[in-house]
Amino acid sequence: MLEVTPDNKLKRLIVVGDRVLIKPKNPVDQTPTGLYLPPTVTEKEQVQSGYVIKVGPGFPIPSPVEDESWKETEEKVKYMPLQAQEGDVAIYLQRNAIDVIYNDEKYVIVPQSAILMLERIEDLFN
Repeated sequence: MLEVTPDNKLKRLIVVGDRVLIKPKNPVDQTPTGLYLPPTVTEKEQVQSGYVIKVGPGFPIPSPVEDESWKETEEKVKYMPLQAQEGDVAIYLQRNAIDVIYNDEKYVIVPQSAILMLERIEDLFN
């Protein structure tokens, strides 16, 4: 799995909103009987899996409206965090994924709503 470390360029990426950056697992290119599948078959699978690399801040929560409109306040946006965390294994719908190539690596950006299931390994980075 690929980790976000201080010396790699993934640290500079910022994922926005409710989106998740995923490094897809290598698809199975061979059937149980030993036949090799062409890449076009494996890419059309409806459900894919991969490692969560980065997550966005979440869903923005609207701030309450005050009655005193003349009062000048600095609005700080609050977010409801996503369930996905860095290091999780995500099973997601391929049709909602956007393919991205960054530093010659293939990634996908998926909205939180396209993730069907997460597998979390607690001791992954410890």
